[in-house]
Amino acid sequence: MKQLVITGGSGGLGNAILSEFPESAWKIFAPPRDELDVGDPEAIRRILTARTADLFIHSAGIIRDAPLLRQDENAWDEVMAVNYQGAADCAAALLPAMIRRGAGHLVFISSYSALHPPVGQVAYATAKAALLGLVNSLARENGRHGIRVNAILPGFLETRMTRAVTDRRKSAILEDHVLGCFNTPGAVAKFIRHLHDDLPAVSGQIFQLDSRVS
Repeated sequence: MKQLVITGGSGGLGNAILSEFPESAWKIFAPPRDELDVGDPEAIRRILTARTADLFIHSAGIIRDAPLLRQDENAWDEVMAVNYQGAADCAAALLPAMIRRGAGHLVFISSYSALHPPVGQVAYATAKAALLGLVNSLARENGRHGIRVNAILPGFLETRMTRAVTDRRKSAILEDHVLGCFNTPGAVAKFIRHLHDDLPAVSGQIFQLDSRVS
């Protein structure tokens, strides 16, 4: 049975992803935050190093928005720890087993903000941009071992994490979408399953899944 490890599995996108990978075909490890804090490198090493994963998805993420000059240092560290460093630490814990098996797939959930950061989202945008560098580097380093590494930019999703976004801000974001609609967690989850199951020769890529045009 194939094995899926996912962080952030209790979030809106995480739940949608889990629904796309049936337990009849996948052994799923989706630990809640109180079981695996992705901001804690020691916890990641302790829990993931001995675990095998055919597919790892880093969906954990937090937002602590503020302009740089008003960004609290602890909030900055927390955003970087969860959105970027936790992803790197999880990859480092899982990669040795993937290398030994000669197969594996790492998928990192980044953000449109990584490429086009809005005003006041400096920490989140920086962390998500760092993920793109991680994807490029890991894909180059590990392709010879049969390991794939990709990034998803899901677009603005109406989930618990974005619940605090005002209607005015949502309308402004929507104006940038040429199709006039937002993506959905379910559609993103289906794409991830398609990427994993049907595109085995794809690695080192960044997939933007909304209709914003640069």
